[in-house]
Amino acid sequence: MTRVLTKRVRARGGELEDCLRACAAHSGKLVGTEDRRRVELAEQLRKLLVLWSTAPVAAPAPTTGATARLKRAVKGAATSASPLDNELLDALLAVADRALRCGYDDELGLAEVVADTVLEHRSSSRAGWRLRGRVLEAQGRPTEAVEAYERHLELTKEDGYGVRARVDGMRAATGARTELLALLARTVPDAERFSAAPATDTWADGLAAHDAGDPAGARARMVGAILAMDRAGSPDHEVQEALSHYLGLTTRPSTSPTTDQLEAIALYANARRNRMRGPVPDPLFEGVQWLSLGEFRNRITGKSVCLIANSGRMAESRLGAEIDAYDLVVRFNSYRIDRRHTGERTDIHTTVHKHFYNWDQHVETRLVFSGISADWKHSVRNKLIPGAQKYVNDESLRWPVRNLGGKAAAGLPPIPTSGFNMLWLLDFLDVSPAIDLIGFDFYESGAYRTPEAMKLAIAHVHEYGSEKAWVMERAQSVSGDGMRISLR
Repeated sequence: MTRVLTKRVRARGGELEDCLRACAAHSGKLVGTEDRRRVELAEQLRKLLVLWSTAPVAAPAPTTGATARLKRAVKGAATSASPLDNELLDALLAVADRALRCGYDDELGLAEVVADTVLEHRSSSRAGWRLRGRVLEAQGRPTEAVEAYERHLELTKEDGYGVRARVDGMRAATGARTELLALLARTVPDAERFSAAPATDTWADGLAAHDAGDPAGARARMVGAILAMDRAGSPDHEVQEALSHYLGLTTRPSTSPTTDQLEAIALYANARRNRMRGPVPDPLFEGVQWLSLGEFRNRITGKSVCLIANSGRMAESRLGAEIDAYDLVVRFNSYRIDRRHTGERTDIHTTVHKHFYNWDQHVETRLVFSGISADWKHSVRNKLIPGAQKYVNDESLRWPVRNLGGKAAAGLPPIPTSGFNMLWLLDFLDVSPAIDLIGFDFYESGAYRTPEAMKLAIAHVHEYGSEKAWVMERAQSVSGDGMRISLR
């Protein structure tokens, strides 16, 4: 049976020394891998171990080199008295994130070790509880995942990652699966009789009965196996896979399904749909229109565009009236409106898929950016608010720098900001007579955002220096105070 995790009890003990040893060992296993996801994990592991190897240790540092760094990392874990500081915490979380993206059992185990370690040292870490929820969800343990996610929500005021929708979806999916299993147990004769035997053997017997032309015997044995899996606490995705296989074998396109079969299919679909996107009120989009690359180009052709930074210097710019005079005003993520300094209009809101900020603000066009197709689809489906926009980008505009740039973008930052994605897109299309950047100092003056987002740290995954260099190479003019950079 699955182990129970309560919201008020700390996670299993995770010693930092053991965690670093596990990371070092896993790094060694990835040497020579060609799997793209594991290559990305290996890079995060390297950064973690280099960071740890530079921490103060009791013994002198050994010679340089990859092997020496790994050895020193483990030695440092054993001898250093340093706590889990913020820099090391971020590095561990980055490792766990990449491990979860791999999706393999070994990597899920590594992510679990990291989650246990983080929560052992930071029992009130919002990121730690969210990580633990993600690990449990990936392991097919939705009930425990919900409890971990709920603990994360208790610790945060802003649900910037859409965890509440995730929890609602998991609960709805679990409820639908429970109804489906109850329906099958009630409507398939003799299924309970087979549920006491080992699930693997019973399932194999069910497939054999199906091949032998015994549909009733096949259904009873297969449902019995599924019930046994559920009672034994098998991972949720394994139970779902068995249900999918069962429904596929027992529902023939050439025959009319029974009422019970139709209900079973509907419950299965409901469970799958809610697990993927959460419950969403219908109608979702209320007449929203999708914008492809070509359609977006047509809408901005011949229009002057200004892009408004979320930098600290915007708080004193006094450029509000000039900003509102452009044909199109573009703002980003957690932008802040101050009539005198930032202007009032927002024609295009560009946001990374992870945030929830300003999705409720009425704009003509909302562009949602994400480097991962599944994340983009999930965010658009869950976060888009009916009536808050007229146009939304389709997947052709999901990640402009990478998806459109091709070889031309090879030397650009690996994780471009929302601002750079938008700027690059406008420069790429080259149909606007004016493309002006207002307040872009690449966060040298700090941030000026909507109040609830001001507590967020400036993300360090972006290469602001590289983006600035790209902009300045193409700048046609720069105002004396540096507030306006014109590319056209």
